[in-house]
Amino acid sequence: MSKHPEFHNLDDASDAIVRQLADGLTASVYPGDQAMVSIVTAAPGAEGKLHHHPEEQWGVCLEGSGVRVQGEEEIAFKKGDFWRTPGGVPHTMRAGPEGCRILDIFAPPRDDYRKPGSGFGSS
Repeated sequence: MSKHPEFHNLDDASDAIVRQLADGLTASVYPGDQAMVSIVTAAPGAEGKLHHHPEEQWGVCLEGSGVRVQGEEEIAFKKGDFWRTPGGVPHTMRAGPEGCRILDIFAPPRDDYRKPGSGFGSS
């Protein structure tokens, strides 16, 4: 049986667009017409770059823990926590000592994440 093009698996990124966001931070991206899903895997202590983009972003911690930097705040998160980042708000994250895995949802989809590459795209 062949795999359906609209079905994906959290543990199998073979059909994803892969982006190396930073050292120890990898995103597996799945674009749609109105929204985009990205599964970010972070090594222990990995840290992203402060950035912003016009798209709204929701994040869900699937595994591990870390600190979300959003605007002027730093907020600790753990498995099961989720958050919203409005468009234009500077943000990043630092993974905890065991690393983490985060499901991000962007609406609308980010054009700069529609192709493999590196970095966070927008400044």
